[in-house]
Amino acid sequence: MTTMDVLKYLRRLGVEHLAGQEPSADHLTALHRAHAERVPYECLWIWIGQRTTVDAAESADRVLRGRGGYCYHLNGAFALLLESLGYRVTRHVGGVQSQDHPAGATGNHLVLTVSGLPSAAAPDGHWLADLGMGDGLHDPLPLVTGEFRQGPFRYALRPSEAEPGGWRFDHDPRGSFPGMDFRAEPAAMADFAERHEFLSTSPESGFVRVATAARRDADGADILRGLTLTRVAAETTTTTLDGRAAYLAALADVFGLTYRQAEQDLLWRRVSAAHERWTS
Repeated sequence: MTTMDVLKYLRRLGVEHLAGQEPSADHLTALHRAHAERVPYECLWIWIGQRTTVDAAESADRVLRGRGGYCYHLNGAFALLLESLGYRVTRHVGGVQSQDHPAGATGNHLVLTVSGLPSAAAPDGHWLADLGMGDGLHDPLPLVTGEFRQGPFRYALRPSEAEPGGWRFDHDPRGSFPGMDFRAEPAAMADFAERHEFLSTSPESGFVRVATAARRDADGADILRGLTLTRVAAETTTTTLDGRAAYLAALADVFGLTYRQAEQDLLWRRVSAAHERWTS
């Protein structure tokens, strides 16, 4: 297994007290919450001309350097962290659907399940851990059929109708997508390389078309699309960021993302031009 600096990663999450602790459902929840709150879901690396891979060690290094990523990066790095701490993790091929796409595990999403952690909520010890859905999970979910409330969002898990033997995650109606299916069988990171290339480079990819960042906390989610910042909580508020300073401040203050001067210049130029095209 690829090695990583576990203590440095735990410090990045603010949970260094979990170093050396035995795996448990409570510790998994603490790790998941900290990651969701401190490591943003984002595709802004595409907009400043950077390339990435699905290699988990590379993704973990990005997290340690103050960056985030989308599902392949966030779940890939989190899986590596969990395994380094002694957790039993399985990767799965998943598929997040937009409003006009059918259900099914298309490979546009990496899903994690964690086993061997029985609790009252999960008697068989199986959990869904997923940090790659933007405004999705704050806590891991017991992998059982049911409905779950996390902050303002109501989620559901049920057997997948599109993937026999797999699972279906239904998002809250206020969420950014209807749901996600994933297959039961294990996957390897190499299974996602081709789809990652498409999502990070194709003009047809939503990540290439819209500069996006999101962050989940106990009370809701912050979502940035272009220059539009939305806070989904007990009430939903939307703000259009007025100018470069406001945009960069939101990236730093809300999502913890800061950039060098040249990166700031390129990011603002491209995002503001795209926003102007969308609104003209």
